[in-house]
Amino acid sequence: MTTLKLQTDIGRLTLKNPVMTASGTFGYGLEYADFCHLNALGGMVLKGTTLHPREGNPYPRMAETPAGMLNAVGLQNKGVKTLIKDLLPPLQAHLSEAEAADKTGMPTRILVNLSGSTVEDYVEAAELLDAAEAVSGVELNISCPNVKQGGMAFGTRPDTAAEVVSAVRKAYRGPLLVKLSPNVTDIAEMARAVEGAGADGVALINTLLGMEVDIEKAKPVLSTVTGGLSGPCVRPVALRMVWQVAKAVKIPVVGMGGIVDARDAIAFLMVGASAVEVGTANFEDPASAEKIAAGIAAYMERKGIADVRSLIGVI
Repeated sequence: MTTLKLQTDIGRLTLKNPVMTASGTFGYGLEYADFCHLNALGGMVLKGTTLHPREGNPYPRMAETPAGMLNAVGLQNKGVKTLIKDLLPPLQAHLSEAEAADKTGMPTRILVNLSGSTVEDYVEAAELLDAAEAVSGVELNISCPNVKQGGMAFGTRPDTAAEVVSAVRKAYRGPLLVKLSPNVTDIAEMARAVEGAGADGVALINTLLGMEVDIEKAKPVLSTVTGGLSGPCVRPVALRMVWQVAKAVKIPVVGMGGIVDARDAIAFLMVGASAVEVGTANFEDPASAEKIAAGIAAYMERKGIADVRSLIGVI
């Protein structure tokens, strides 16, 4: 069989394979270098980043649920300036060294998940990322369900979503993805709104809003009462939403939500995703994303599929 073509495009951004890691589940990348080959990934979306450092929400802020987990971390991060100055250089150096042995001749892309409390915060941070050569793209987070300001407040109405995307689009010249919330009435309408505001692609879904109760203490498990639900339990919902959005917009779609193996990832490609992100699975198996990329290649070889792009949107 001819050499498999695993490259895929998300607008102006080309990935060597369609598998990335999801923000908030892979740290700043290097934390996972001892557990998987980072250069085997199409890309990685780094931990949600804000203009200024954040401590996040009080503990407890994570809880297991049947077939998933709740998190209310609250975007704890070191801030965009520290990311650019101290965290990106060693990650880029590690990837550059590994790239020499990579037969594809393509780098693993570094994307930054960017969040904010105000439009001005988003814009100022985006301007800083625009000047960071190591950053291949920005995933704009307007859908985080566990922060008190900003976050999901921007991502539940088409007009506010378009406002922040339009402002960031003027400040950031690179590939711009917008991460959509599933906690809306019509996610296709949200996707069309950010497409019209200048997004190069959309990523979905972010976590579903949920809660858990400790019946012995008669109180919520999470300090914030509610948090974001992720893991295999959300996959059918995510798959349906990706299918809807892929039919509603002309820009590429990145699918995520409960992906734990290659079968899951291929299903997302088939309903219209150009790439996928692996999230909660990283906590159970740090090499999940690498194994999923290899599994997609094995599936293509078994089925006699030469180009991964031919899988996209077949359903």
